Amino acid sequence: MSSQPAGKRAGRVMLFLAWGAGMFLATHFFGNLEDKQRNPNRDPQSIHANGYVEVRLASSRQGHYYANGQINGENVEFLLDTGATDVAVPADLARRLGLPAGAEVRLRTANGQTTGHRTRLKQLKLGDIVLQDVAALIAPGMAGDEVLLGMSALKKLEFTQRDGTLLLRQSTLQ
Repeated sequence: MSSQPAGKRAGRVMLFLAWGAGMFLATHFFGNLEDKQRNPNRDPQSIHANGYVEVRLASSRQGHYYANGQINGENVEFLLDTGATDVAVPADLARRLGLPAGAEVRLRTANGQTTGHRTRLKQLKLGDIVLQDVAALIAPGMAGDEVLLGMSALKKLEFTQRDGTLLLRQSTLQ
């Protein structure tokens, strides 16, 4: 019977632990990098000027505009969608946010027709842009937690897009 010396056994354990730690750190690093590339606007910065506040958003690698924000004080992730008539909230997220389901409405989506519910958002926040009483839809067929930031919110803002940057501007003059 041969037994490994304690130092050799400890060395193998340390090597195993080092490999495990290395794999964990690499996975964490590349996962964060991938998330940042998908949503480069995790903490949108605002610029305050004379009579307006503006937020600049960088596009994702696929050319979409994602940004973190809030609905009624709760953190959400927005996907800006000028083709959506209203803000669309996935049904599971709407339940977690405590959004009341109003009148039924037929929705036409890329996946076909479905029935959703109208609702109102007391407050929608993106950076320092704050919108009050925004029309929205609770959409049962939407997967995930991304909120489509549609025209019911965007029409209250001035927006322009150029070279992978979307500029959103809200007038502060009443």
